[in-house]
Amino acid sequence: MSADQTPSFSLVDFIKDTGERDNPGDVFELESPKMLEVSVKGRVWTKLGAMVAYRGAVEFKREGMLEGGIGKALLKAVSGEMTPLTKVEGNGRIYIADSGKEISVLRLEGDAINVSGNDLLAFEDSIKYDVTMLKRVAGMMAGGLFSVRLQGQGLVAITTHGRPLTLKVTPNDPVYTDPNATVAWSANLQPELKSTINFKTLMGRGGGETFQMCFRGEGFVVVQPYEEVPVMTGQAG
Repeated sequence: MSADQTPSFSLVDFIKDTGERDNPGDVFELESPKMLEVSVKGRVWTKLGAMVAYRGAVEFKREGMLEGGIGKALLKAVSGEMTPLTKVEGNGRIYIADSGKEISVLRLEGDAINVSGNDLLAFEDSIKYDVTMLKRVAGMMAGGLFSVRLQGQGLVAITTHGRPLTLKVTPNDPVYTDPNATVAWSANLQPELKSTINFKTLMGRGGGETFQMCFRGEGFVVVQPYEEVPVMTGQAG
C-alpha cells in the first residue's frame, strides 16, 4: 500500500489535512468541495438547517412570513414553504453544508439565475430573491416544484449530488430534463412541464419518466447525476 493510500492519520496530520483554509477577504470560501465558510459582516442568507458550526457573534433567524412582501407571503402559505431560508446576522464566520452535496459558488454581476429551491445553499444580502412556482406543476408532483430567482451583485452558493452538467439551450434544440435532477437555469427561460402519462404508465408498463421539464429558447440548464425528491418542511409560519 502506497503512502497516499494509508487508511489512517496521525493526529497532527489529520488536523493539518482537515483544518480550515483562511483566505482573508473572501465572503464565500470553499473549505472542501462539500463545506462552505461564509464571512458574516452584517447579513447573509442560508438554507434552513445548513449551519454545522460558527464562530463570532452571529444570530440565526428563520425567514419571516412577511419577508419580502405580501406576494411571497401568499406563496409560502400555499406552498408549505418549500424553500425555507435563514437570515444570519452579526459579525463572525459560519460553516454550512447540505447532506454531503457538492458546492459551487457563482458570482452574479447584475445578471440573474433560477435555482431549484432544494439546491440553493446561500447568497449574499446584496442579492434580490423571489420564490416562484412553476405553472401547472402543483398537484401533478408531490408538493409542486419551486425555484428561487436570484438577481444582483454578489455571491450565490448552490449544491449538487455529484459534479453538475450545464447544457446549452438554443431555439432549434430544446432541452428536456428530469425535474428532480434539474438544479438551475438561466433567468430568461420559462420551463414547461411535459407529461408522458398514458395507459401504459397507469398499468406500470411505461418508461418510468412520467414528467419532464422542457426548456426552449436561448440559455442554459444545469442538471445533476441524481434524482432528488423535494423535501417538504411543513406549513409556513
